[in-house]
Order: sequence, then C-alpha cells, then structure tokens
Amino acid sequence: MTQGRNTVKDQRDRPVFFLSDGTGITAETFGNTLLTQFPQESFARETVPFISTPELAYQVVATINELASLGPLPLIFSTAVNTGIRAILSTASAHFIDLLGGHVGELERALGTQASGELGKAHGQGNVLRYQSRMAAVEYAIEHDDGQSIRALENAELILIAPSRCGKTPTTMYLALQHGILAANFPLVDEDFERGELPAPLLPHVGKCFGLSSTPLRLHQVRTGRRPRSQYSSLQQCGYELRSAEALYLGHGIPHVNSSVMSVEEMAATILQRMHLHH
Repeated sequence: MTQGRNTVKDQRDRPVFFLSDGTGITAETFGNTLLTQFPQESFARETVPFISTPELAYQVVATINELASLGPLPLIFSTAVNTGIRAILSTASAHFIDLLGGHVGELERALGTQASGELGKAHGQGNVLRYQSRMAAVEYAIEHDDGQSIRALENAELILIAPSRCGKTPTTMYLALQHGILAANFPLVDEDFERGELPAPLLPHVGKCFGLSSTPLRLHQVRTGRRPRSQYSSLQQCGYELRSAEALYLGHGIPHVNSSVMSVEEMAATILQRMHLHH
C-alpha cells in the first residue's frame, strides 16, 4: 500500500480493504463472498497482508483515514489474529468487519482454553502434514496435466476428462492446492470421439473419472481467444466435441458438470461432493 495516495479510481466506488497479519487470503475469500450479495454496489478493493507490527498497522490506518476524508466511508474486512494489531486497525475511519475476533472468543469459551494467537496457521505450515500433502498434490497435478504423463496414474484420486478448454487444468490445480487431491486430467480428442471410446490409459480407472462439459457458444468464445478463425474454434467443431464427450460420459456412467456456468470453486466443491473425496 502506498501511503498518502488515493487508490480508488472512481470516487463513487466504495473502498474495500482486506486486512490481515497473515496472507490475507481468508479476508479476501470471506469478504468477497459477502460483497457478492450487493451486486448493485461498486467497490474498489485492496488487500494488505502481513500487517505484523503496530507501526505497519498505524500506516494502514492513516491511509484508510485519508481515503475516508475524500469519499465514501471505506469497508474493512479483517482477519488479524493478533489482538493488538486488530485493535489498531479497528480505529480506522471505516466500517470495521472483524471476521475472526468474535468467533475466536466463542471457540475459547466452547473449548475452555485460550487461542494461541500465532500467525500463519491457515495458509502456511501450521499443519505440516497437510501442507506437505497439498504440495505433493500440486506436483502430481503438474506432471499429469493434459495427459502428458500416465506414470503412477493408479495413485490418482480423480481424473478430470473433457474436450480442450473446458477448465480441466485450473480445476485440477485448485483441487490440489486447496484440498490436497491427487488429480490428473486428460483431454478428449477427435480420435476418441471417432472410436466412441475413452483414451486407453483411462479404461482401468473409469471409476475415478469425472467429466467437464460446456456450451458450444462458450467453448467457441474461449477457443477463439486462443486460435481465432480456426476449425478448432469453430462453433460447429465445439458443438460436435461437446456432444461426443457427453455421449462418452453417459456411455461409461461418468458424472459430469457444465463448466460454463460454474466458477472453479463451485466445480471443485461439486466434484468433491459427487466423488466423495475429502482431504
């Protein structure tokens, strides 16, 4: 954050700050989820992580106060764990929404013990085994992206299949990084559709497969950005591939979802639920 500078591009935008003495990921996730309930509003968002000292906290407060004097009162979503840092941030001229403080107190009362107040537990190495498994899952996803390797495919917990550009890679990466799922992904291509059969390496693992689909128009739009005016991106080719892929899914009893209307987070949650996967 640059001190003394108005970071809001439009004075009508409501400034929103996601503040944390850690990475800020949790503040962003929860805060943005809440903001989606107000689609009529316009927001200028800024994340400030690692506010680890009182001096840094006071600098952030000064910047927010300056913005407050120029336009709409800012919103603050805070996940500061340290009570001192949290107290300083709460003095800013803003609507202060504490996403952790009250809940920590509730848990302390429920568990009959005090919270540690240690930083880095949510997204760092607070749980070493869980962190290591997530990193191993990311390495597995990278190696097995787009069918480039079948080594140790039997170790996969999930194999995503779909025509090109339906969202296989971001979904497998998200499942690996966020949930530690060993996920591979395979493209379905014309040869598979002509044979009416899955790629041979997948046949022993049909029970681990999950399919992604889309709409012809959406797939055409995505592919056009990559290869404009090509057969690959034509509306006719996209429709053919999607129909053929869905026929394969139905023929093999493979569950699938339409990725054109879902975010990566929503797809991941759906896949975890329908495949009975957990970390």
